[in-house]
Amino acid sequence: MKLNLLSIVIVAGILLSPEVHAQADEPMGARAAALGNASVTLPGLWALHNNVAGIANMVQPEAGAYVHNRFGVRAFTTAALQAVYPTVKYGTYGLSISRFGDELYSQQAIGIGVAHKLGQFSLGAKADVWQIAVEGYGSRKALALSVGGQGEIIPNLYFGAYAYNLNQARLSSFEDERLATIMKAGLSYRPYQRLLLAIETEKNIDYEADFKAGVEYQVLQEKFILRTGFSTLTRKATFGAGFRARQLQVDYALGSTTLLGLGHYLSISYQFAATRSR
Repeated sequence: MKLNLLSIVIVAGILLSPEVHAQADEPMGARAAALGNASVTLPGLWALHNNVAGIANMVQPEAGAYVHNRFGVRAFTTAALQAVYPTVKYGTYGLSISRFGDELYSQQAIGIGVAHKLGQFSLGAKADVWQIAVEGYGSRKALALSVGGQGEIIPNLYFGAYAYNLNQARLSSFEDERLATIMKAGLSYRPYQRLLLAIETEKNIDYEADFKAGVEYQVLQEKFILRTGFSTLTRKATFGAGFRARQLQVDYALGSTTLLGLGHYLSISYQFAATRSR
């Protein structure tokens, strides 16, 4: 059984290296996934991981859970919990926990982020402690530091930029193994209230640049939303939908990358009573 799982990991590592080996900064939330992960300009709970500056716009505490499964294989599942708490005077704070893998190979992380809103712009910073474990070989830990910014350039046109693992955290001195360092920037535009267009470019220092784009349309304003997106590096097309019932938000996405199968994304979040006014 272990040999079979190890074989799957090796095959997937060859065919999907940009996707499987970049778990440290895999965008989270099914909304982001459905938009081809063009998420650097998006505010909200999942911005805590995708661009921490985006949590500065939140006015209500919120918590959520996220699951991403690849090809129906348990070993290729990412699970995460996130919570954000905005304060009246001292910014917005967030806590994230995530895990990828199984008992043979796993990546686990816990992170703390903070963001402040300054007029039309938001700035944020985040620290993540990662643990990479391989059965029979032990585990390694590393601290990744990241910063991001978002802003409304002109009415309905938004800009976002995020630098993940600026300190190039080292996992091992052997072959100078480090967590991925990733830079990304993008724009999003609302030509009218129900439609969102998003584009983004991302550069992992170990891979070629990735161009991502997504479209979101509110069929029922803020109640039922359809989304689609595309990523050039992974050649992944994604589709998804979101549903909101008062303070509960449910999002789902489906993605196709290779002949190995489909990826499924699900996120559920809940907003609590407001702690500050806009």
